[in-house]
Amino acid sequence: MKLAFSTLGVPGLPLTDVLGLATAHGYHGVELRAHPEEPVHPGLGPAERADVAAGFKAAGVEILGLAGYARVAAPGEDEPVLAEIRALLDLARDLGAPFVRVFPGGGEQSPEEADATAARRLGTAAEYAADLGVRILLETHDSHRTGADAIRVLGLVGHRQVGALWDVMHTWLGGEQPAESYAALSPHLGYVQVKDIASADDTTPLPLGAGVLPLTDCVEILSRHGWDGWLCWEYEKRWYADAAPLPGLLTPGREHLARLLSESA
Repeated sequence: MKLAFSTLGVPGLPLTDVLGLATAHGYHGVELRAHPEEPVHPGLGPAERADVAAGFKAAGVEILGLAGYARVAAPGEDEPVLAEIRALLDLARDLGAPFVRVFPGGGEQSPEEADATAARRLGTAAEYAADLGVRILLETHDSHRTGADAIRVLGLVGHRQVGALWDVMHTWLGGEQPAESYAALSPHLGYVQVKDIASADDTTPLPLGAGVLPLTDCVEILSRHGWDGWLCWEYEKRWYADAAPLPGLLTPGREHLARLLSESA
């Protein structure tokens, strides 16, 4: 498995510094938070996009994916959501990123209504994604927190360009065991976001291995089934100002994941 970290852990950091962290601490890739607060977002022009792609290529670091904020199950008209997804897909294509992350965002709707809305939009966006060679990943999050929730949507879509992003915190908070999450998501799995927290009531990010999330079980299940994708450390510093700075944690975090991988081999 290859290891990446998310720029959510170093909000607003210039890309040259992000690449410096990746190379200095031994990470193969970076997940870019695609938001106007960050250096990379859909508002970039062609020259800026080319510069970003060239910078990553020169550093030998892969862009794992773009973490977008489109909410595919949200109430309202389809077109604004589809336009947001198309913009993310265009940016991913230009940067050479294989994945775009979207959220469910079903809110207070019934599960049936949210599922149908998400599936309709993802099915439409899938055709555009196929033309660009980019895959849309529905994250286990908010209204569709578990693998069982996500698979209801993905089963309705049934398109190879739409898959799943397994956020191990949300499936755990949803009461799902790692084996259950993997069984649901494995046919559709794009990559896995790892993290650690103190408890279900305190989701402040912690160094990997310092909290309660079942990372050992997750890595063991992935390894046992021969899954050879990405593990991406999503350290949510952007939302928790008092959390320890990520840069000093990157090498111990990589070493912890490497130990888990070695022990599960």
